[in-house]
Amino acid sequence: MPFIDEMKIEAAAGRGGNGVVRWRQEKFVPKGGPSGGDGGRGGDFFVKAVRDIHILSKYKAKKEFSAGRGEDGGNKSLHGKNGEDFLLELPIGSVITNLSTDETWQLSEEGEKFLILKGGYGGFGNEHFKSSTNTTPKESREGQEGEKGTFRIELELFADIGLIGLPNAGKSSLLNTLTNADAKVGDYAFTTLGPNLGDFYGYIIADIPGIIEGASEGKGLGIKFLRHIKRTKMLAHLVSFDPELEISSQYGAGKSSMLARYKQVRRELKKYGNGLDEKEEIIILTKSDTTDQKTIDKKLAEFKKISKKVFALSLYDDKMVKKFNDELAKILK
Repeated sequence: MPFIDEMKIEAAAGRGGNGVVRWRQEKFVPKGGPSGGDGGRGGDFFVKAVRDIHILSKYKAKKEFSAGRGEDGGNKSLHGKNGEDFLLELPIGSVITNLSTDETWQLSEEGEKFLILKGGYGGFGNEHFKSSTNTTPKESREGQEGEKGTFRIELELFADIGLIGLPNAGKSSLLNTLTNADAKVGDYAFTTLGPNLGDFYGYIIADIPGIIEGASEGKGLGIKFLRHIKRTKMLAHLVSFDPELEISSQYGAGKSSMLARYKQVRRELKKYGNGLDEKEEIIILTKSDTTDQKTIDKKLAEFKKISKKVFALSLYDDKMVKKFNDELAKILK
């Protein structure tokens, strides 16, 4: 199913039901009088946030949506039933804009719901117009049209986890392992030129392209991808055991310790601001399949001085991946 992050729709709330002209016809009431009921109100149009980034694809073939019409009034003063409300489910992070009024709504949390179009009022039946001077009114009113509009829907992704780290830290590989994503993977820097998305038990994981020194100032892939991190709830910071991984610095390029690589990315988050360095973070030491257990234990102890949520992970070890899956699911709940 193709991923869609923008669409335009025509939406309408329901029309109100008509009021009717009716008369009482009872055996022992010679002058029955008016008994026409009012029409029901038209249904309202709502939008609601759900945890499904692909749901816009379900609307690809249909771009017009409407709430239910109110029922006409009945005899014996019966009020018509209200029209059924319409609920359009949209992904968390959707921004809905009424192109006629420029009014906007943003769905930031699961279950959040907004009324964007009101249904029309029902019309009055002839009983409504009865008075001491008009005992047999023949007047009734039609129901009002519901509100209508053309809306643009844009998905500004709110990921639950953003995978960050230097180029070649293993972010795309981890995303592919944990989710149903099919991100491109290569053994050279900057394989990822845009964020990839995956679904992890209903939670969204975003693979954020590699951050280098100076990213907060626009170097490399620049602040474009730091903006994506801004919209994530939690960061998963990947640090590779790869001893050949180079680090860029103002003093030139060269090999560095894992801790130095970690601190480089943290500096860029802090320089960019917007609270990025204050987000909840877990640390994942990757490519541990190329490292002896003694070194792994040493590095785990070193990073646990920074955070209690530190994991060593080899994507070639099924037991290790399953254990990490379970731990990550617990953290997200």
